[in-house]
Amino acid sequence: MTDTPSWGTAGTGEGQGPDLPSWSPPSGQAPPPGQAPPPGYWPPPGYGQPGYGQPPGYGYGSPPGAWPPPPQAPKPGVIPLRPIALGEILDGAFTFVRRTPKATLSIAAVVITISVILTTWLQILLANHAGTLNMPGPGQTLTPAQAAHLLRHVLSYLLAVLLPTAAVSGLLAFIARVLLSGMLAPVIGRSVLGHPTGAGAAWRMALSRLPALLAVALLVLLVVLAPWAALVLLLFVLGIAGAPIGVLFTVGLPGMIAATCLDVWFWVMLCLAAPVAILESAGPATALARSWRLVRRSFWRLFGILLLAWIITGVAASILALPFAFLADAATGFGGFGGFGHFSQAFQPGMTSRIIVAIGSIIAGTVTAPIFVGVADLLYVDLRMRREGLDLVLQTATGDGQPAGDEFATVWRPSGPAAPAPPAGPGPAATPAPPAAGAPPAW
Repeated sequence: MTDTPSWGTAGTGEGQGPDLPSWSPPSGQAPPPGQAPPPGYWPPPGYGQPGYGQPPGYGYGSPPGAWPPPPQAPKPGVIPLRPIALGEILDGAFTFVRRTPKATLSIAAVVITISVILTTWLQILLANHAGTLNMPGPGQTLTPAQAAHLLRHVLSYLLAVLLPTAAVSGLLAFIARVLLSGMLAPVIGRSVLGHPTGAGAAWRMALSRLPALLAVALLVLLVVLAPWAALVLLLFVLGIAGAPIGVLFTVGLPGMIAATCLDVWFWVMLCLAAPVAILESAGPATALARSWRLVRRSFWRLFGILLLAWIITGVAASILALPFAFLADAATGFGGFGGFGHFSQAFQPGMTSRIIVAIGSIIAGTVTAPIFVGVADLLYVDLRMRREGLDLVLQTATGDGQPAGDEFATVWRPSGPAAPAPPAGPGPAATPAPPAAGAPPAW
């Protein structure tokens, strides 16, 4: 019987079938997957690309009549004309200072210089009135009576010089921030619309509303000082009534905490009064009331953003003033940083040291204060875009080619209270499209 050949691999040896020619695709076609192409074969053009071998128009595409993506909000200036986020607010504040350095830094330098000069003058005046503070030298031993007298002298110097100077310095810095927020508001308003502002134009716009701005600053200061005045009055009445020290301490400590919390609340709620007084030409009392209405229901958002801006600018100001602090310390013989024998010089620095520290404070404040003010003023713009649809007004003004300088009489003035505000959303509100010709009216 003839053996049936076994079909195995072509071209093998004994016990397998004869060699068979390997299959190859016809000319111009690709080999099937898993098989090597024969020698001299080249795949046709387009082989291996998506859609190869499929008729034209095969697959999925955009369906006819699909909605186009929403248009991006225009950005003619430092921020896009829509409600903005934290990063855009910080970026807009830095960009605003970078694009208008002459107008921004000149106004900040004048306001900060006046504040620092008044603080330094008061510190020198109080220090001369308090007299010299004599501290013991290295290795000197004091008797109990001498130690008690020295302690009383140090405490009286703290109460008579350092604490009043720190309080007045803080109040003057607060007033300077309010003044800067209003004086730089026109520059920021024009920067939002993409209009450049020179130093002369910025000063003319700021000085035109300076009396109203000073009144706003004084009113805000009185509101901030009211909790502390109430606390001092309460402690004074308790002291006159003969209350013991424990009662005064029990009332005073929680009262200080409560006054601090009220100050923070008032500061945030009234932080927009200065730009309102300038951009909307509002009176002092009207500016405070309008700031309160704008910030209402957004307190924690504004508090977080302002606190972050305050920390950033505070750290930057400390870094800028640090070299001047070392120079001032060197002028006193390194009494504050490493010289324990010159401890009194740290409390009573000389005239040269005070001047060096004042110069460092002026430079640091001039550079960093406009950034914090820019954040506060951009928060005003953001809240108006969210609450009143100001972004649509600004877009219309930029599209119509609003002349530079006229926007403060038209664009920034709020509409009537009866005007309906558009709904808040993440992007600019879209105007409804007009109905097509012949379409039935919408019921």
